[in-house]
Amino acid sequence: MASKPDPTYSEASIRVLKGLEPVKQRPGMYTRTDNPLHILQEVIDNAADEALAGHGRKIKVLIHADGSVSVEDDGRGIPHGIHPVEKAPVMDLVFTQLHAGGKFDKGKGGAYSFSGGLHGVGVSVTNALSKRLEVSSYRDGQVARTVFADGAVLEPMHIRAQDSGDRKSGTTVRCWPDGRYFETLVLPAAQLVHLLRSKAVLMPGVTVTLQHEKSRESQSWIYKGGLSDYLSQTLTAEPFIPMFEGQGFADAQHDVFAEGEGATWCVAFTEDGQPIRESFVNLIPTTAGGTHELGLRDGLFNAVKSFIDMHALLPKGVKLLPDDVFARASFVLSTKVLDPQFQGQIKERLNSRDALRLVSGYVRPALELWMNDHVEFGKKLADLAIKAAQVRQKAGQKVEKRKGSGVAVLPGKLTDCESRDLAENEVFLVEGDSAGGSAKLGRNKESQAILPLRGKVLNTWEVERDRLFANTEVHDIAVAIGVDPHGPQDEPDLSGLRYGKICILSDADVDGAHIQVLLLTLFFKHFPKLIEAGHVYVA
Repeated sequence: MASKPDPTYSEASIRVLKGLEPVKQRPGMYTRTDNPLHILQEVIDNAADEALAGHGRKIKVLIHADGSVSVEDDGRGIPHGIHPVEKAPVMDLVFTQLHAGGKFDKGKGGAYSFSGGLHGVGVSVTNALSKRLEVSSYRDGQVARTVFADGAVLEPMHIRAQDSGDRKSGTTVRCWPDGRYFETLVLPAAQLVHLLRSKAVLMPGVTVTLQHEKSRESQSWIYKGGLSDYLSQTLTAEPFIPMFEGQGFADAQHDVFAEGEGATWCVAFTEDGQPIRESFVNLIPTTAGGTHELGLRDGLFNAVKSFIDMHALLPKGVKLLPDDVFARASFVLSTKVLDPQFQGQIKERLNSRDALRLVSGYVRPALELWMNDHVEFGKKLADLAIKAAQVRQKAGQKVEKRKGSGVAVLPGKLTDCESRDLAENEVFLVEGDSAGGSAKLGRNKESQAILPLRGKVLNTWEVERDRLFANTEVHDIAVAIGVDPHGPQDEPDLSGLRYGKICILSDADVDGAHIQVLLLTLFFKHFPKLIEAGHVYVA
């Protein structure tokens, strides 16, 4: 029997979202909705792209008393004319149409060779999620002004001549974020300062300013020393070798990468403190990292490994991994990619596959050359990486006590006593099962326990504490007595001690004396508090 069609689902149920409606319906797909910082960053990034393209030396952010924010640059200004195909003002298209913008015009002779914007979505999202947005574009002696409300044109573009004493170029955007789309309209001050400061770092000679209209406070940043100045000011610990900085960019003859693609970096190695790691692609902060950071990691690792191999520094049995070199590295990395591919609209992670090869290809030879020119520092860095590898390998080899149901399992060959009184209890460590049998016959089962040991016990003087439990005999002794291995300066938990007397019972011959020494070595080296407390005896 055929089912009846559902009258609530028909041709009219299919809805087509046009213009900026997709952004209003699902703002979280296009921006962060905890606060409006990211929609302001889209405007700031556009101003930075002008400076990156070689136009403009100033970016000014002004937080107004009414909560609105304006961003001003001295770039080329948005064109004032009508688009030749869309037959609409270019300013309207930029702010009201998704996937429209000058950032698609890549390559030699294009409007933007390198830019953070690549989807043509950014600033239209700012408009869609603002109650009001005003744009003024200065160029060719004229100023064009347009006002938008809720993403739509409120006041059509009006063009007038600039005042004779005020001829300038650039763009000013002022927006009032809409509280319906954000958890709060309060901007995170520290994050905004960090964003603006980083833009100044990455564009030497460009002045970035933040002003508050209400308090009249003002901050300004201009860096001439570049990444090393920034990193040295940000680090919480002193580097143990000089900071390593450099850059590399493809020329017109490069057979893989476009002219201008490459990276600038500064790396510091510290022995303690929290590593500082910041990366950027075309001035966009990539807080979640990506393939360019993997390229830096790959380049550092291969350079250090090459130096270690050349100088035969790697101890036998130690295998070096990238994290051994990278774990204590702090860095600032600024990458230029012609057509970057990001993960998602907020561009927090770079996915461009070629970026790994791009960055690694410039970092590795530069660091190899630097280390071989500064062999003393190269060996210090190599030593840091080798020690990290040794610690990692030891941690991976750590052997825990064998447990069942959450508690250590008593060894099966232990013949335990019935009493739980420490003052009375004794355990006898005896040679082999035959001695164990004889001892069992002669013991007082109320207070005396027997633990037979197979053969000679391992000499534990040179054994790391974490590796003790790899030996069955040592494992069984530790579990039977109920105390974990410890050092002379430790304060071990002796509450689990099961016997007041631990008696070494060996034969009166050379082999017996040897076993006695090996067991005393174990207690002296790894259970010293038992000896101090008078629990260890020789029979």
